[in-house]
Amino acid sequence: MTRNNQQSIMLVDGMAILFRAYFATATSGYIRRTKAGIPTNAVYGFVRYFWDAVQTFNPSHIVCCWDLGGGTFRAKEFAAYKGNRSEAPEDLVPQFALIRDVVDSFGIPNISCQGYEADDCIGTLASLCSKDMNVMVLTGDHDLLQLVSPQTSVIIMKKGHGNYKVYTPESLYEEKQLLPRQIIDVKALMGDASDNYPGVRGIGEKTAMKLVQEYGSVEGVLENLNQLTTSVRTKIENDLDMLHLSRRLAEIHCAVPIECELEGCLLALDQFVISSKFEELEMKSLCGLMGVEVV
Repeated sequence: MTRNNQQSIMLVDGMAILFRAYFATATSGYIRRTKAGIPTNAVYGFVRYFWDAVQTFNPSHIVCCWDLGGGTFRAKEFAAYKGNRSEAPEDLVPQFALIRDVVDSFGIPNISCQGYEADDCIGTLASLCSKDMNVMVLTGDHDLLQLVSPQTSVIIMKKGHGNYKVYTPESLYEEKQLLPRQIIDVKALMGDASDNYPGVRGIGEKTAMKLVQEYGSVEGVLENLNQLTTSVRTKIENDLDMLHLSRRLAEIHCAVPIECELEGCLLALDQFVISSKFEELEMKSLCGLMGVEVV
């Protein structure tokens, strides 16, 4: 397949968008439900966010990637990984399966792999698909900026509906003075409070950014320890093992054993199937949003 502007694939970080959709409405205290009492607010919001992105960026192909329950290889390496996260809200849990059914009704593949995160599936697909076409990653997670390349742009969903920041190698460097792979080195040094790994204790984002910008990588920093202030050098020397572990945790794994045929990712909506699914979930108003006729 030759690369051209008509062929592009959007890799959707499903869980990031679902959580965003849930909390955008749940904070008001109102949870949309079917007559049977099944919560659907996250599903409804997901479709609105998702379809706005499709209309804005016009991909020819789409895949949606998901986290699975159970442990990942990162948790095996570091037991406390994401250990600070609370359980998903009770009203959100049944919507995990519902949204995959909705995405199925769009004819879009749902991709996940036991032992890996959605980020790893996205990284793997980006690596594979960028050989043939332009790749767009839709997410709210800045960790995915490490995937930016000449063929892969990362679309960060910002606060407010339809508000995006598109990162290319040029815009990433302009904003952060970092190359994509240096995102991993910064996280190795500063850690990640959200994912609950510490990096080097006492080194925050500002110092981590400065070190990576000046020395290029973790290896570059370690080769130049004698040039650092006594305080920073001591912190790094005292946390060398955690520095290396944090980098392994931060790096997206791009060789996940998943299969996804490109032909099956072509966006081709079946209006009857979609309309039937929306009717089942009592959200027929979304038919109008997507230009689907009500059956």
